[in-house]
Amino acid sequence: MECMEEDSSENEKGLWKLSVDGSSCVSESGAGLALTNPYGWTLEYTLRFWFKATNNEAKWEALIVGLTIAKHLKVQKIEASSDSQLVVGLVSKEYEVKEDSMAKYLAHVQSLKSAF
Repeated sequence: MECMEEDSSENEKGLWKLSVDGSSCVSESGAGLALTNPYGWTLEYTLRFWFKATNNEAKWEALIVGLTIAKHLKVQKIEASSDSQLVVGLVSKEYEVKEDSMAKYLAHVQSLKSAF
């Protein structure tokens, strides 16, 4: 029997991956997220908001929900991704916060990030 070594790049010491997306239209808004564990198992969630949200706000909400779920699952290392240049730029500190609402979202995400 051959012993196979675990591919450390694939499940790099417990690294989970979170991918978020959100959208908004006149009548409703929502988001989706996928949380993948180091072994490739994925949890997928669809969120429907009962409040009016912009596309970026929907993506912030998805990121917050995803990080909250990961925190409850006791995830220790996580990598998050989004197609929102604004959200990624603010979280990575490449952009400066200019709106109050974005500052509140960023503060919430920063507080959740401290759990990982």
